[in-house]
Amino acid sequence: MTNPARVPLEGADSVIPQGWTKVGPSDPATLIRVTLKLPRSAALPPVPIVAAGAPGQPKRPTREQFSQAHGSTDPDIARVETFALAAGLTVLEVCRARRSVWVTGTIAQFEAAFGVVLERYRDPQGNEYRLRSGPIMIPADLEGVILGVFGLDNRPQARSHFRLRAPLAGAAPHAQGGNSQFSPTTIASLYDFPTNLDGTGETIAIIELGGGFSSSDLQAYFSQLGLPVPTVTGISVDGSSNSPTGSPNGPDGEVALDIEIAGAIAPKAKIVVYFAPNTDAGFLDAVSQAVHDAVNKPSVISISWGGPESNWAGQAVSQFNMAFQDAEAMGVTVCVAAGDSGSSDGVQDGLAHVDFPASSPNVLACGGTELFASNSAIMGEVVWNEPSGGATGGGVSDLFPLPSYQSAVGVPPSANPGGRIGRGVPDVAANADPNTGYVVLIDGQSTVAGGTSAVAPLWAGLVALLNQALGRPVGFLNPTIYQSSVSGSAFRDITSGNNGAYSAGPGWDACSGLGVAIGAKLLKALGG
Repeated sequence: MTNPARVPLEGADSVIPQGWTKVGPSDPATLIRVTLKLPRSAALPPVPIVAAGAPGQPKRPTREQFSQAHGSTDPDIARVETFALAAGLTVLEVCRARRSVWVTGTIAQFEAAFGVVLERYRDPQGNEYRLRSGPIMIPADLEGVILGVFGLDNRPQARSHFRLRAPLAGAAPHAQGGNSQFSPTTIASLYDFPTNLDGTGETIAIIELGGGFSSSDLQAYFSQLGLPVPTVTGISVDGSSNSPTGSPNGPDGEVALDIEIAGAIAPKAKIVVYFAPNTDAGFLDAVSQAVHDAVNKPSVISISWGGPESNWAGQAVSQFNMAFQDAEAMGVTVCVAAGDSGSSDGVQDGLAHVDFPASSPNVLACGGTELFASNSAIMGEVVWNEPSGGATGGGVSDLFPLPSYQSAVGVPPSANPGGRIGRGVPDVAANADPNTGYVVLIDGQSTVAGGTSAVAPLWAGLVALLNQALGRPVGFLNPTIYQSSVSGSAFRDITSGNNGAYSAGPGWDACSGLGVAIGAKLLKALGG
């Protein structure tokens, strides 16, 4: 019997990172879990752009309606299941809305099914991971039916954009004067977030790729702020769960920062934390689960993880973007940290890079500032860039073209050779410098933290307040906030500082985006 014709899966080329060394073959008997992504049953209609403050809002589908109209089709699912079973794989789960089929089998079975080689590699820090070499091959008759294969490789896909101020505890006076640390509620007051709102009726989703939280920390933290303890639920994705490490310097710090900032801004909102492995499969599965969670129904998603665009395979970029488009269609706002390593995004090749998924044109990219304030008044605010303490991400995408909503704001050509015109990052900004950071409680220790990781949950909390006030989800904000009537009145422009290759200036810039929201004015511009 001849083998069926195979074709390479588009966008699935694998690159071995520089400095990684091959250890040897993977154990062929090891069981692994893989996510297969399928196409939509029908293309998404264009999301209508509503003028700021205009009466009437677009009717958005429920998650159940979206699944029926745009999820994968039964025939496509059946064809993929037939292929998997013929390869000796076990089908674990199918989700039409998420366009996903999850399968398990041995490494040997997956190598045979997809024509790949899975080997063990060691990174420069001495950690071992399973990496794939060679293209993923799929049956020719499933081309266009299998759009992505995730989980063959288990290397870390993303890093958190979270930074503790050194030393771990204590607060030295800031060199510029004024406060050197803030509670999230003080930041909300300085930024004039709408008052007499608490997020009632809203659900904030938070994506985490490691670590965990303790109820005792949350009880103590919110009691100190004089706020009710928000309802926080942990959701397990792909076998990961709420698992505190006990180290404030690790992923627990990211989890605590996200929950404590979002919860302080919108204490009556329900917070659902999706814990997933730090792999391309885990990250994607967490995002798609949050977007399509028909039980918890998040209206806003906060993501404080990412990596340079150059680290992402084409199939991953495509599938993340499809998930964000799904969110957009259903009125779910996605807030993503823009990165903490300046215009290089930590890549040591002398070029400028932006962080993905913040660079997706379907998310709200959140950059960072350094805030000077005293006696409940802002003294000044500049782009976050500390020589020894990180800098806000930002720049011009190498992957995405200039979106229409940015066509009139003067996004500059890329600082890289060729001067590419592309999606500008970030869209908005807020305080992120650890030297003017947020007081948080991590594993029982009170400390000060920052990073653009703080900005994504801050914006997620603000969106929950906006949704509550308006009685409807604001959804995909970008087309609205880029309207001159909104950006000119509801944002405070940041005009000083740089992140390396890009400098701040009047209007939108590739360090601070449109600037810092003036919360009450943004609500008014949106019709509240």
